[in-house]
Amino acid sequence: MKTKNNTISLDQFIENQYGEIGTKKRDSFEKGYENFKLGAMLQEARLRKGLTQEALALKLGTTKSYISKIENDIKEIRLSNLQRLVEIGLDAKLELNIHF
Repeated sequence: MKTKNNTISLDQFIENQYGEIGTKKRDSFEKGYENFKLGAMLQEARLRKGLTQEALALKLGTTKSYISKIENDIKEIRLSNLQRLVEIGLDAKLELNIHF
């Protein structure tokens, strides 16, 4: 029995779903993905440090709800607050890059 291979790359899937790079729909998707990725990275770092959301919030003088909203891409975080969260809350170093 012959089967048809319908596998496509992730890039092809994204282009099919959200259009080509530079279109409004694709730009919106890319921005949302970056926010999601940041939240996931912060959650992973917090877990690697062995901290609960509540413990991290206590270190920063904020609430567990605020930490949860950042990790789950419900709330955007200001750069100054991100730096504080990483450096004080996670005892880590924040590095930013600009790619062209």
